[in-house]
Amino acid sequence: MKLRPFKTAFGLICVTLASGALVSYSQVTPGTELTPEALLQYLNATISWSRLLDVEGQIATDPDEGMIVNDNQAIADQVVWLAFEFARSEADSIEKEDSSGSTGSGAGASRYQALRRTLTGLDQQVRANQLELKSLQQKLAGASGTQREAIQSRIAETQSELDYAQVRRDALRTMTDFVGGASANGLGATGIREKIEAVARMNPAAQVNPAAKQESAAAERAPAAPSPAFGLRKAAPSGIWGLTADIFAISGKIRTLRDALQSTDSLSQDSKSLRTPLVNTLRDLSKRGDELAAQTDTTDQFVLVQEKAMLDALTAQFKRTSASVLPLSKQGILLAQYKKNLTNWQASLETRYAAELKSLLVRVAILAAFLTAIFGGSALWRRAIFGYVRDPRRRYQYLLLRRIVLWCVIAIVLIFSFANELSSVATFAGLITAGVAVALQSVILSIVGYFFLIGRYGIRVGDRVQVAGISGEVVDVGLVRFHMLELVSGEEKTASGRVVAFSNSIVFQSNAGFFKQIPGTNFVWHEVTLTVSPDTDYNLVEQRLQGVVAAIFSEYRDEMEKQYRYMEKTLTSTPTGTLQPRSRLNLATSGLEVSIRYPVDLLRASEIDDRVTRELLSAIDRDPKLTLAESGKAPFRLKTELSG
Repeated sequence: MKLRPFKTAFGLICVTLASGALVSYSQVTPGTELTPEALLQYLNATISWSRLLDVEGQIATDPDEGMIVNDNQAIADQVVWLAFEFARSEADSIEKEDSSGSTGSGAGASRYQALRRTLTGLDQQVRANQLELKSLQQKLAGASGTQREAIQSRIAETQSELDYAQVRRDALRTMTDFVGGASANGLGATGIREKIEAVARMNPAAQVNPAAKQESAAAERAPAAPSPAFGLRKAAPSGIWGLTADIFAISGKIRTLRDALQSTDSLSQDSKSLRTPLVNTLRDLSKRGDELAAQTDTTDQFVLVQEKAMLDALTAQFKRTSASVLPLSKQGILLAQYKKNLTNWQASLETRYAAELKSLLVRVAILAAFLTAIFGGSALWRRAIFGYVRDPRRRYQYLLLRRIVLWCVIAIVLIFSFANELSSVATFAGLITAGVAVALQSVILSIVGYFFLIGRYGIRVGDRVQVAGISGEVVDVGLVRFHMLELVSGEEKTASGRVVAFSNSIVFQSNAGFFKQIPGTNFVWHEVTLTVSPDTDYNLVEQRLQGVVAAIFSEYRDEMEKQYRYMEKTLTSTPTGTLQPRSRLNLATSGLEVSIRYPVDLLRASEIDDRVTRELLSAIDRDPKLTLAESGKAPFRLKTELSG
């Protein structure tokens, strides 16, 4: 019995000390460790992180990537909502601590809270008056006499109280709304809660819980098949150009996802740094509660009251702290899931990047091998041309053909190597070919005519040709047209000083009149005609005249025979006749016409014609039996460049 007061006193002292320690601990709440500026900074960081989804949506190009973006959108909305839940909980703790102060921004926040509490009380008073008024009106319907008058008096009094309360409530609500609006615009946001709500009004995800919104939407309507937000996944390109473009696009996606992962890690680290002290606080509170529960039971009412007060304080503190820990814990789980989605997306892109890079390298190697083989074959072709083709003209033609074939083959190989779809290439080639054929038909015809002009029986520089009645010497043969130096007719072909250009397409014109020497020959037939009197011995005339021409022809007979043999080797069919002077007699009204045709070398044509004319006139003068006819028509005529 003597020890009981001592035990009671000792228990009271322990409880008092523990209560004092708990009170001092509860005054340093986790909310006060986080400043309002740091809390707003965390919200801004969360909002900035959520805006990365816009960039992710821009780089998503196939359904799989679209599904990841949709999942991340739902996760991001939840993360933003939980961040604001944590901020609201911390703001309440901060404002409770600030309300106990007397100066600074805490006083302004306390005044705003007092306005809100007064407005809440007035709302309750208005509702109570309305209920009382409704009840009195129901009683009035069944009352009579003096009871009815009393009820009417009470109704009038209650209506006056209701009107007064409504006036006060409306005035106070106007003031509260003004203060809240000013806080939202930064004009009077002295309270951290008002600032948070102002930020929340600019972010839809922070206003309504996304999980509750999804559940209500799912309950209101049956699930429908989702409409595809993205097109079908494109097959990997097959051309070098498409692979290169796709590789650069994938590389850009990987960089974007890498930045998103870094931002997610940074936000996760911030959330963890905020969550760690709160979790430690919960551990300390749990440990303190266990210590209180493990204390020796007592029947002292004072001690029991103190223990109950301490446990209630611990419960309130635990509840307030857990309200901040739970959003951060959920946020950490969601951020981990978000990071996992990004990691999987990045891994698939890296696998695709490696596969397409390997395919690109293989195609580049194949293209290099093809080009090496083409240039090697072209070099061998060139050596064969220089080794077996001796004629410079033929060599030039073969070299030109080699160059055209080389670049055409290279163009085809490059088109098929860089193109993605052969069907599109074929369609494009058909359309472009049709357009080019219509727009450049004259040019194409000239280019085709060029190969006819440089063919076996074509022309080369130095040849004398006759085109459309114009005679000249070829000075240049181009891919589209050729040029020749115009020669004027006379005793000797001389240059007129003009260069005539003709399109190569003239070879396809039937009325162009294109004439040239047989390749390897340089002769032309000339004809001299004499008209003698009718009484002249025509046999004697033919013999004398033909002997004169034959004597001159004998000087260059060997050259003519050489050209004739070359003609036999060159032409497919052997030409009829030989390159010898020929004579022919014709009857005319004025007498007998003797025509002698003889081949001449083009380079000596004028000289030979001059000698033939002089020798024939000398022979006529020497022999009196050769008498030229006397008439208005010239008895002596010389024709040059006959066709044969």
